[in-house]
Amino acid sequence: MEEKTTLKKTLKPHWVWAIALGSSIGWGAFVQPTNWIAQAGPLGVIIGFSIGSLLMMLIAVSYGFLIRKFPVSGGEFAYAYLSLGRTHAFISGWFLTLGYICIVALNASALALMFKFVFPSFVQNMKMYEIAGWDVYFTEVIIATIALVLFSYLNVKGTGLTGSIQFIFCIIMLLAVVLLTVLVSASPVAGLENIKPLFNPGISSYAAIISIVAIAPWAYVGFDNVPQAAEEFNFSSKKAFSLIIFALIAAALLYSLMILTTAMAEPWVEFVGQPHAWGTAVAIKNVLGTSGTIILVTALSMGIFTGLNGFILSSSRLLFAMSRAKVLPAAFSKIHPKYGTPYIGIIFISIISLIAPWFGREVLLWIVDMSSIGVSIAYLYTCYTAYTLFKWSPNQVTKPGMQFVAPFKKFLALIGAFSSIIFISLLLIPSSPAFLGIESRIALCVWVILGLVFYLFKRKEYNAIPEEELRYLIIGDEIPDGMNKQ
Repeated sequence: MEEKTTLKKTLKPHWVWAIALGSSIGWGAFVQPTNWIAQAGPLGVIIGFSIGSLLMMLIAVSYGFLIRKFPVSGGEFAYAYLSLGRTHAFISGWFLTLGYICIVALNASALALMFKFVFPSFVQNMKMYEIAGWDVYFTEVIIATIALVLFSYLNVKGTGLTGSIQFIFCIIMLLAVVLLTVLVSASPVAGLENIKPLFNPGISSYAAIISIVAIAPWAYVGFDNVPQAAEEFNFSSKKAFSLIIFALIAAALLYSLMILTTAMAEPWVEFVGQPHAWGTAVAIKNVLGTSGTIILVTALSMGIFTGLNGFILSSSRLLFAMSRAKVLPAAFSKIHPKYGTPYIGIIFISIISLIAPWFGREVLLWIVDMSSIGVSIAYLYTCYTAYTLFKWSPNQVTKPGMQFVAPFKKFLALIGAFSSIIFISLLLIPSSPAFLGIESRIALCVWVILGLVFYLFKRKEYNAIPEEELRYLIIGDEIPDGMNKQ
């Protein structure tokens, strides 16, 4: 049996908290508030995100347990293997790979969008073409490219550098959001009276809330970056659950504050009907002037940087784990001789993401919309795995090696699995208020077909790996005999 390649343990607890929070809070919290308010009303959005946060916490129970027992790179890829075997591990890893890379690319394009608002004459230059109604400028592509190359370089340099930077960025982002909320609420031209009506008067309050709950997997995706980095913890993996919970609480608070700040700026019903490229920035500038714009741009920049940083880290670790298990080419599990990072995976993610800005933001949004499906599928695998590992009672007959008697956690894992199914259903059922658009459904079908073709191409080689060797490569020596099935 060949020696298993492993990563250095360099990540500190507060860095991991920042990875979870910074990955959950990307461009959306600062760019999308007016769109969400138009969809559900201020209180509808806040309640929807709060419920979504609670559902994520239920799912996080399963993550916390599995990280503690199996602190290896790969996260959901490894968990799916634990309970359902190698084929399901590939399915989970394939969907997650798409979701992570899309978010990397989208954060890079969000930086270009921010520059377009702040420096329109500079960015709206050298127009190349139009795709799906979106003008693509060469300047935008350059901005996104610089951001991707910079953060890829930092990630190659090591998690010690990127982890500390992530924490600093998160603190700045939180302080900027709190400052915005305080300044807007204190302004004589703004106030709580502007947030009425609390819900979108055009739909029922139930439909408004559900439409926001449905995007919770996308809004909070990022806390699941923690298991991808578990192999690099330099602390007890028992702390992972509390770090995830604190990150989800901070993320829900940040989303709510941005919604409240935007809605307080001026009466929202009239405002959201106006054609603003970045409604939140316009609303805050109308109240606070240029200083408000600077604070918002600072918060958005930190959100974009932490999203780029966190998802480059997690996606490269996912590719590393899948390569180590021989699902992907061996190059992805190569470690940099000086920095000890999976540099080939980092470079690959950067190259793939560099393609995205050339297709325009609208096309990228179609892909990202359907990536929520991939994230929800990964949540489902994680909760199902935790459910199969927990026992209702000591007398329960289970597979050999299962000694985790925890009926309440087993119940929460079951609730988490049902929540994941609900998320998937809300996105795929035609009558749902969150039903995917036709473009996103086409993109999803294309990715499924590509995955099927790739799996059929690799199946013979993948299935030829002896079970004992594959278990060692994915999980290491932590898994008891008899717990896994082919």
